[in-house]
Amino acid sequence: MESIVSDVAVGMKRGSDDLNLYSTSPNSVTANGNDSSKKLRVEDRMESPPSRVLHIRKLPSEVSETEVIALGLPFGKVTNILMLKGKNQAFLELGTEEAAVTMVNYYTAVMPQVRNVPVFIQFSNHKELKTDSTLNQRAQAVLQAVSAVQDGGSPNSDNSTLDSVLAHAPSPVLRIIIDNMFYPVTLDVLQQIFSKFGTVMKIITFTKNNQFQALLQFSEPVNAQQARLSLDGQNIYNSCCTLRIDFSKLVNLNVKYNNDKSRDYTRPELPAGDGQPAVDPAMAAAYNKDSSLLGTPSGMGAPYSNGGGFQSSLSQGGGAINPMSAAAAAAAAAGRMALSGHSGCSGVLLVSNLNEEMVTPQSLFTLFGVYGDAQRVKILYNKKDSALIQMSDGNQAQLAMSHLNGQKMYGKIIRVTLSKHQAVQLPREGLDDQGLTKDFTNSPLHRFKKPGSKNFQNIFPPSATLHLSNVPEDVTEEDLRLLFSNAGGIVKAFKFFQGHKMALLQMSTVEEAIQALMDLHNYDMGSNHHLKVSFSKSTI
Repeated sequence: MESIVSDVAVGMKRGSDDLNLYSTSPNSVTANGNDSSKKLRVEDRMESPPSRVLHIRKLPSEVSETEVIALGLPFGKVTNILMLKGKNQAFLELGTEEAAVTMVNYYTAVMPQVRNVPVFIQFSNHKELKTDSTLNQRAQAVLQAVSAVQDGGSPNSDNSTLDSVLAHAPSPVLRIIIDNMFYPVTLDVLQQIFSKFGTVMKIITFTKNNQFQALLQFSEPVNAQQARLSLDGQNIYNSCCTLRIDFSKLVNLNVKYNNDKSRDYTRPELPAGDGQPAVDPAMAAAYNKDSSLLGTPSGMGAPYSNGGGFQSSLSQGGGAINPMSAAAAAAAAAGRMALSGHSGCSGVLLVSNLNEEMVTPQSLFTLFGVYGDAQRVKILYNKKDSALIQMSDGNQAQLAMSHLNGQKMYGKIIRVTLSKHQAVQLPREGLDDQGLTKDFTNSPLHRFKKPGSKNFQNIFPPSATLHLSNVPEDVTEEDLRLLFSNAGGIVKAFKFFQGHKMALLQMSTVEEAIQALMDLHNYDMGSNHHLKVSFSKSTI
């Protein structure tokens, strides 16, 4: 894994409205309380060109570093943060400008919220954020721990600052309290969320002082510390079910029964206990149902919430609030983004400014299929630079819109909005519409039909780096470089992993990667191997 220490630095200054920033160049900003040559000024998003540094305003005074970092995590690697607590502001630096553009696009359509308070995000005038990493060691450790988990690894063992924080983990057992619990939180949801940080061995759930609580035991104290640093203060669901995490005084849990209240994952032979179901019925329904990306368990409705974290008028007016599926909750928590859409949303998207000479229903199906199961695609007969795409549900439509609006496809920046149409109509039988409408309902290429699929937790914004899987053993690096070069573009880097079954391949631009994905996902490599292509959060 690439060194985390080398590319992550955090600075923090608390409590002073007179914090000064000075710039060593027009394109960098440096924070240091000892120099007062330039005042921080509020920047205007409309005038600032795109930058990987974002300016966040109107933060609540009690906000934590973790909560600010969480705003950027769904869009890519967060490489730096500067908290201005006295001004209720922060600067957040992402790894690439493309990730920052995607983040601003998303939060332009969906109001971001921290602790139920709307915040404002805009591009900074600065291209780089340089901070004094000695200003706040805990903030640095938080970002490095989160970055390490996001990279799929462990924190760098050479980092003494992070080691000192992690070494003070007193116990492998965490005490978890769920605040603002609008939706049920199950044992299985907790296991999926926390297992990202290490091996979860045991969980006990209970209610105390009218609050849902849990004790969760990791195999190692260091994993418990990583989970606490990264998840404390996070919402499992949109605007609710907030995790409050601390260490338990216990160092080992004694679990007697495996049921929907307690679980010992090291002892599957334990009995369920008198009158206790071995598996929660709603959970079983969620996992056994052939559900969509953010579908709901059988017999349950979708949550009434808009994408921005505010309860909609439906729920405020007394409409029933029902839980999301466990798979959806785990995916949302792992991605740090609330992925619910308007309850009444039809799931149909209008895509405009397409390159009408190049676009096909198949290419749109493949691209939008990265973010949900596209059911039908119609390129408009009288306006061939526009298309309607029907996703499985409104949540998938919201997800695709947030990631693809403003991306470049076949040389043109596409616009993606929600359509007023409830469904995409197929042409009347016998009517030739020149192949502009395609029904993909029964396509074998849907990524999210299988409950529990790993695809649920591997949804990332378009990036120049592609993840390849299902690679035949006899295919070489040169074969894949040539294949992707012929798709149009330049292959800048390549790396096999997982033996020879998977690879990372980096194109020179995000646009080239988008085109390569549309052209080569499901490409027949021979020997019944069809190449699987998706966007990666990693770099080579």
